[in-house]
Amino acid sequence: MNNDSKISTLGEINLIKIIEELVFKKTGKDLLSDDSFFFNLEDEKMGNLLVLNSDMLVSTTDVPPNMSFYQIGRKSVIMNLSDLLVKGVKPRGLIISLGLPKELKKTDFIAIIKGIIDSSLEFDIEYIGGDINETKELIINPTVFGSKTRSAVIYRRGINVGDILAVNEKFGLTGVGFDILLNKDGDVESFPKYRRSIMSVLEPKVSGLEASILSDRHLATSSIDSSDGFSKLLLDLMRSNPNLGFEIDFNENLFESEVRLYSQEFNIPLEDLVFNAGEEYNHFFTIPANKFSKANKIIQTYGGKLFKIGKVISEEIIFILKDNIRSELKSNGYEHFSD
Repeated sequence: MNNDSKISTLGEINLIKIIEELVFKKTGKDLLSDDSFFFNLEDEKMGNLLVLNSDMLVSTTDVPPNMSFYQIGRKSVIMNLSDLLVKGVKPRGLIISLGLPKELKKTDFIAIIKGIIDSSLEFDIEYIGGDINETKELIINPTVFGSKTRSAVIYRRGINVGDILAVNEKFGLTGVGFDILLNKDGDVESFPKYRRSIMSVLEPKVSGLEASILSDRHLATSSIDSSDGFSKLLLDLMRSNPNLGFEIDFNENLFESEVRLYSQEFNIPLEDLVFNAGEEYNHFFTIPANKFSKANKIIQTYGGKLFKIGKVISEEIIFILKDNIRSELKSNGYEHFSD
């Protein structure tokens, strides 16, 4: 069969066979062929919560220019893993539902599946199975799951006035990357000094180390990932914690130096790149002030990162503290079904 042939010439059964062969080749495991999927929970502690997440990747809204089909497959898993990892949960299993346009080439289909499998191997999770259907555009809908002791899960609700705001990565790289890819029709070759920013969009990274440490030691009062943008996550936390707000220190702890450079070179407000980009998969935490030093020391000992970027305040508002001047944050981040 010609690898450049369209998947419409293969049919659903052959596509499933390709997935089965790729999974076995990379993992040594067979996919289960049954009406439902089964996962062994015998090694889980009694009373643990089963934690699940399902975020859909849609090609028209989630795939920027220059993203390869392998990167698409990988991203579809990463964007789901992040929401589990930030809660302190270790992902265990993965189910994928695929909506495929019939014009999709076999080689591109294989690249998507390889991206999915490789990302599952990277985080040691089991690709259990899923579903395939024909759609007008490419849609990948993973469901990932894991488990955690109920008391160790870091929820959104639980913030207190005076808590320290902290992140495991700085903001703004995807703001630069998206501006290059979407607004300047650029790529790594044409913008080589911003390669890191571009690759942050095409090959996003996520770490669960910091959340796992904070979770296991009960050092955080809340957590959330930044996939919808920094300003959006702050608003979401305020909805879960009424009568509280945030003061953000606008300094080098908050954003990468590459972002400031791009802002100056192309005359784009630094605040826009930092607060409104999204798809960074950074992990944001609130930590009691008297526990922050301990948390930071432990995380650094294990090779992780924690940047202090502000504090929780008693006013229901978001302030930016820049050059000792306090101003209100007005932006809202990314939201589906909005103009």
